[in-house]
Amino acid sequence: MPEGYEIFDFTPIQYPADKSEKNTVTTHFDFHAMDDRLVKLDILGHDDPTALRMLQDITGIDPKKLPLDDPDTMKIFSSIEPLGVTLEELGCDVGSIAIPEFGTSFVRQMLMDTRPTTMEELVRIAGLSHGTGVWLGNAQDLVLGGVATLSQVVCTRDDIMNYLISINMEPSKAFKIMESVRKGRGLTEEMEEDMRAVNTPEWFFSSCKKIGYMFPRAHAAAYVMMAFRIAWYKVHRPEAFYAVYFTVRADAFDVSMALGGEDKVLRNIKAIKDKGNKAEKKEQDLLVILEVVYEMNRRGIKLMNVDIYKSDATRFLIEDGALRPPFSAVAGVGSADRSVPFNSIEDFRLRTKANSGVVDKLKELGCFDGMAESNQVSFF
Repeated sequence: MPEGYEIFDFTPIQYPADKSEKNTVTTHFDFHAMDDRLVKLDILGHDDPTALRMLQDITGIDPKKLPLDDPDTMKIFSSIEPLGVTLEELGCDVGSIAIPEFGTSFVRQMLMDTRPTTMEELVRIAGLSHGTGVWLGNAQDLVLGGVATLSQVVCTRDDIMNYLISINMEPSKAFKIMESVRKGRGLTEEMEEDMRAVNTPEWFFSSCKKIGYMFPRAHAAAYVMMAFRIAWYKVHRPEAFYAVYFTVRADAFDVSMALGGEDKVLRNIKAIKDKGNKAEKKEQDLLVILEVVYEMNRRGIKLMNVDIYKSDATRFLIEDGALRPPFSAVAGVGSADRSVPFNSIEDFRLRTKANSGVVDKLKELGCFDGMAESNQVSFF
């Protein structure tokens, strides 16, 4: 707030969904009603620092000291070659699956369209993927149509101002044009006149008019540096990479769908894809996980079964070059002291407080093979 003002001078406040007992209040007006009058701070939570800390703990390698020009790491953004496998069945020929900012099918297609080979190009792609109206129906058509290259198209908000200044536009005018475009307000007649006065290409005009929101370049650069460091572990320390990925990100992990090797996992992937738009949100989230499991299996790293003694509560463990899933990969399993062996399935149920559905799932997975159903001894 400006000094001497309170939030109430600009907007009423309210309880979300009338839940006054939650002790959380929000502004009543939409952000855009106030964004030209007040300063907004985005305080975001990110998984990347957590993942990097865990990777350092497992490997002993400090991510801050990793080279940001490692050739094999850079190559996975344009080729699958450094991973030593093919992913033709997934329709993917780049190695960025499970890499933050570059792992979704949308961004993987961007990588296949542009084949980036430099950090500068990765930053530009991060800008394109986070913007609205920037890539699809805009920069993509310009790149694939040969009108402009990836290094020329508008990717981040800074590109507009920097380009216009480079062709001799007055900096204050270039800044105002950038601010208008990046907020989705397009170009005024006066702005277009100023741009024509410095011989701005026609494709640049039409591109600016299609944009709804643009990412700041510094933000894109920070994301890419994090992503590149995580990608280094994927190339050079794959067991640690997959163990951390599943531990930190795989909320939708379903061990029963992920076990059985690459052929079974691929069948499960195709079964979900065949549902198309009818696939539930849970299945769509699982699809992302199964693609990572498939790639991991192709690279020779197996997924082991949950073990009632060896599995951790929440973390995937590296065991003889394979991954051991935690109990959290089976929804509903609580914690218990496992230093004392379980006498029976009944003993397990009582000590972990697992419900019958969870116990049935563990039975299906074969986790109780050879264990008695109850502690009762039969006399007959």
